[in-house]
Amino acid sequence: MNTRSIKLAVPAPRGATRRFALPLGLLLPAAVLVGAELGVRAGLIPANLLPAPSEIAQTIAYLAHNGLAGHIASSTLRVLLGFAAGAGLAVLLGAAVALNRRTEAVLDPSFQALRAIPSLAWVPLLLLWFGIDETPKLVLIAIGAFFPVYMGVSSGIRGVDRKLIEVAQLYQLGRVALARRVLLPAALPAVMTGLRNELSLAWMFMVAAELIAASQGLGYLLSDGRETSRADIVLAAIVLLAVLGKVSDSLMLALENRMLCWRDSYANRSAP
Repeated sequence: MNTRSIKLAVPAPRGATRRFALPLGLLLPAAVLVGAELGVRAGLIPANLLPAPSEIAQTIAYLAHNGLAGHIASSTLRVLLGFAAGAGLAVLLGAAVALNRRTEAVLDPSFQALRAIPSLAWVPLLLLWFGIDETPKLVLIAIGAFFPVYMGVSSGIRGVDRKLIEVAQLYQLGRVALARRVLLPAALPAVMTGLRNELSLAWMFMVAAELIAASQGLGYLLSDGRETSRADIVLAAIVLLAVLGKVSDSLMLALENRMLCWRDSYANRSAP
C-alpha cells in the first residue's frame, strides 16, 4: 500500500471555528441598525416613534455621564441576588422531588400550578406583603427564576439512565454517594439548561420588578422614558438589557461548556 496516497483528516480545533462565530452573529443586528438608520433619515420611519440608532447611541452616551452606571449596577445586583435565591431553592426542591416519590406527590402538583401564574399577578400581593422596598423586587425575580431550574433538576434526575444506577448499586454506593457521584453529574446537562433559562427570565422579571416603585435601574429608565414620551430612552434601556442579557448568557454558556466538556456529544464534536 502506498502510504503517500493516504491523507489523514486532522480535525481543526474548535477554537478555530469559533473565531468566525462572532462576526457572523453581528450580521443581523448590523443589518437591522443600518436599515433603521436609513429608514429614519429617508422619512420612511417616524423619528418620534423609532429614533435613529445614531440618536439612541447619543442617548446612551448622555446617560453614561448622568448615572447610567448606577442604574446598571442596581439592576445587575437585583438579578444576581434573585437568581441565586431562586436557583438555590430550586436545586434543593427539584432534587428532593426527583429522589422521593412521596415528596413529589406532595410538592409537585402545587409547583406546577404556581408555574402557570403570570409574573405580573404576583405584583399586587408582594406589594401588600412587603411594601415597595427591595424585598418584593428580589422575591419576584426569585419566583421567576425558580421554575426553570426546578424543572431542569427534577426532569434531569428522573431521566438518568437506569444502567448507571444499577452499576452504582453493584459498587454499594449509599444514597448520598449515589446522588453526588451519579445522579447529579448525569443530570447536569438539564440543570445547566435550566440555569441558562432561569438567568434570562431573571432579567425579564427584573424589569417587571423595577416597574413596581424603583428609583434606579434599567426598568426605571423604561418607565421614565414612557412617562416623558422619550422613545430614545426606552430604546436605549432595551438595548442595554439585550447587551447585558447576552453577556450573562455567554458567561453561563462558557461555564456550561467547561463543566460538560466530558460529554461525547454532537456539540462537542471536532470541526471537520
